[in-house]
Amino acid sequence: MTTPFLSIRGIAKRYGTVTAVEDVSLDIAKGEFVTFLGPSGSGKSTTLYVIAGFQDPSAGDVLLEGASLLAVPSNKRNIGMVFQRYTLFPHLSVAGNVAFPLSVRRRPKAEIDGKVAAMLKLVRLDRYADRMPGELSGGQQQRVALARALAYDPPLLLMDEPLSALDKKLREEIQFEIKRIHNETGVTILYVTHDQEEALRLSDRVALFNQGRIEQIGSGRDLYETPATHFVAGFIGNSNFLPGKVTRVAGDRVEAALPDGTLVPDLPARGLGVGDAVSIMVRPDRLTLARAGEASPAATVAATVVDTTFLGDVVHVLTRTAWGEDVSLRLPCGDFAGGLPRASEPVRLGWPALAARLYARG
Repeated sequence: MTTPFLSIRGIAKRYGTVTAVEDVSLDIAKGEFVTFLGPSGSGKSTTLYVIAGFQDPSAGDVLLEGASLLAVPSNKRNIGMVFQRYTLFPHLSVAGNVAFPLSVRRRPKAEIDGKVAAMLKLVRLDRYADRMPGELSGGQQQRVALARALAYDPPLLLMDEPLSALDKKLREEIQFEIKRIHNETGVTILYVTHDQEEALRLSDRVALFNQGRIEQIGSGRDLYETPATHFVAGFIGNSNFLPGKVTRVAGDRVEAALPDGTLVPDLPARGLGVGDAVSIMVRPDRLTLARAGEASPAATVAATVVDTTFLGDVVHVLTRTAWGEDVSLRLPCGDFAGGLPRASEPVRLGWPALAARLYARG
């Protein structure tokens, strides 16, 4: 059996009666880009700090290439770290900042000079070697911090919300740079963010945290198309949740009744019984809309148009069901060659049989 490059085993972190992280376990392959995603306070940064050695876990272990890191001081773990705040030394030039981790390791000057030049070229700042940090933009400073973290060839790079202080356009530019650098260097990266789009854009896999635990881990596509829980379905992408009750069970398929009596058949689900309260989740881009005189799917929901917004390649349509539930749709502009739906227009909503997900509702 192959030993994982990084193994997080049953990590917990408690502060008195408060549990920040509980039973987090995860194996990461060498060269993988894994993102810890989740809302504030979900435990993602605390888990990262335990790996870095900034905090001691209350339980569990962290192994790098099969060896436990818990007894190794943070400054001896040889792990690169990039924070939200750039933490550059203001009295050192760009080159001096990148050289610093090599200097404290007493590397030969020729090696330091060569490595600094290579790192600045990697982050496309080779013309800025003599600049001071105060002369750089926020994005440039973050690239210097990235070059410094990579300069001593760490086997693992940890990044804690490194782009959250940047504006959207600059953040997207640096995301592209991080992805390029990962592809070029092959370094293993653990990345923390609360921005789902950033996580989906950068990662090989995403670990979605909720209340100190990993709710689901997989590719961005896995989390979007097959969310394991109601929380995952609501956090990743946009979702509509329709309340219902199970009326019939046949193996791993159920039928559910909506509040207006509409029966929705052939929903995939396990462990549910007749009478159980459920939520039916359908993504806005998987819904279809039929107007008066148009053919509609077999299982449909009556609704009324509330608002229509033209967004270029798609049209956003907000509708409301008979029981007052707002349901959003994102439809191709080509579907409305005859004109956009009008407010108060009656419509019917439908979806492909396999597009809906079902979750138990407390």
